[in-house]
Amino acid sequence: MAKRVEVLQTQLPAYNRLKTPYEAELVATAKQITAPGKGLLAADESVGSCAKRFAPLGLSNTEEHRRQYRALMLECEGIEQYISGVILHDETVYQKASTGETF
Repeated sequence: MAKRVEVLQTQLPAYNRLKTPYEAELVATAKQITAPGKGLLAADESVGSCAKRFAPLGLSNTEEHRRQYRALMLECEGIEQYISGVILHDETVYQKASTGETF
């Protein structure tokens, strides 16, 4: 990753560090997201994409089935060992896990 940044810095003469009071927080967040051995979980399937996944299984494309599908991924024990972040569909922001907590 550092090598890529060096290349970008040499190729972009206008490159300049971001000046913000939140710089330390941004850097810490970026390091957490890009932690070695971890990745991002893309759980942002749209309603239409879920319909395509559910159809071969004979499942109706209801909000509750989509919530359960997302819970299956997000509530997996030990998942935090392998992922550093999750990309969510906007519907998920308003849904709750089986524990009652928001995703």
